[in-house]
Amino acid sequence: MRGLIEEALRGQAAEYIDVRVEESELTRITYRGRQLDEVARARGAGGCVRALVRGGWGFVSFNDLESLPRAVALAVEEARVAGREESRLAPVAPHVDVVMPTIGKDPRTVSLAEKKALLDGYVDVIWSTPKIATATLAYTDTYRRVVFASNEGAYIEQSRIDVTLSASVQARDGADVQQASLSLGALNDYRFVETLADELKALAEKAVAFLSAPHVRGGEYTVILNPVLAGVFCHEAFGHLSEADHIYENPRLQEIMKLGTRFGERHLNIVDGAALPGLRGSYAYDDEGTPAQQTDLIREGILVGRLHSRETAARMGERPTGNARALDYRFPPIVRMTNTYIEPGQARLEDMLEGIKEGIYAANWYGGTTTMEQFTFSAGEAYMIRDGRIAELLRPVVLSGNLFTTLRNIDMVGNDLAMNQGGGCGKGGQVPLPVSTGGPHIRIRNVLVGGR
Repeated sequence: MRGLIEEALRGQAAEYIDVRVEESELTRITYRGRQLDEVARARGAGGCVRALVRGGWGFVSFNDLESLPRAVALAVEEARVAGREESRLAPVAPHVDVVMPTIGKDPRTVSLAEKKALLDGYVDVIWSTPKIATATLAYTDTYRRVVFASNEGAYIEQSRIDVTLSASVQARDGADVQQASLSLGALNDYRFVETLADELKALAEKAVAFLSAPHVRGGEYTVILNPVLAGVFCHEAFGHLSEADHIYENPRLQEIMKLGTRFGERHLNIVDGAALPGLRGSYAYDDEGTPAQQTDLIREGILVGRLHSRETAARMGERPTGNARALDYRFPPIVRMTNTYIEPGQARLEDMLEGIKEGIYAANWYGGTTTMEQFTFSAGEAYMIRDGRIAELLRPVVLSGNLFTTLRNIDMVGNDLAMNQGGGCGKGGQVPLPVSTGGPHIRIRNVLVGGR
């Protein structure tokens, strides 16, 4: 394949060209209610070409390697038509590498019948709980092998297996309906899927428990977020603002996200990076051939970095960070997060609870929206904190506020750390892109909390 790609790139009148060729295998099993809704197995193959001429990009995707020379020529022609200015790409040494995954239990070695039997059992576990009205269960595993090459001399082969399982359970009492959900995943390992009976039983029981739980009285509270919700808050409310393609296109965001600005106290550190092993947002090279690394975003409360592709790094005079990612060959790479998390601090959970007369312990994640620095998140579950102890279960609560005020109000950071590998990130029509989020417990003063 390398010779075929090099031949297609030879002699083309473009400042930069890269090619991605991939093959994939997918298995998906879903249930709605008690019934099996879908069983799907699919194989795919295809590729894409990007070309850069005078600052203009051309992009062409294809499904047949025989189409590669024509795709290269068309991408170059598109770029030539679009180009109107100087091309800018931050330099990255061209790497030649083959990256093989470290696989735990390969889902491709597990038969479709075995997977279905396991999930049938999980459906029975969920429905063994009284008052369940409906439920969904979805399993997916995807193998993907990608070859990246450029006219700068890069040639990289990478492969990975992504495994996910999600469940949503609704309980009903008359007209009252409550929901609980979870989303789990792993990189290159099927084993976590085999041990979820207790967790799914607890999920169903939690949905039922919400039916008798009270609503919170709306107002401002000191709130402790568990690691899952702390990670989602970090990703959704702050991480997307750190993606440099948003910043260089938005003068207001350039002012808000000025490096050197203090956003929190010295105990607040936020990082992103694909170099952490074994996480769903991890890889050796991004989809431009830039090596994975760790990028400090906030260090000791101060904004010190942001996430870049080669183009955004050049436009902003900074270094590429290995965050150019594409969902698959149908899309060009754009700036995306990888594994984004708050680093642990010194506080124990007991220390964080101490001194709170009436507060909220918010856990897990249900949904939310962000608009620039304003956010609204729904916690998957919540409990009252009374006199320094976690007390009664509440109906799910909504947390809202200004991101930067909230970051400054983080007054304690826990000494634990947990990474959430469920779900996926969406941006620019490319969803669900595998990411991981996480953090320790964090305590935040003066959070606006609503429960209806």
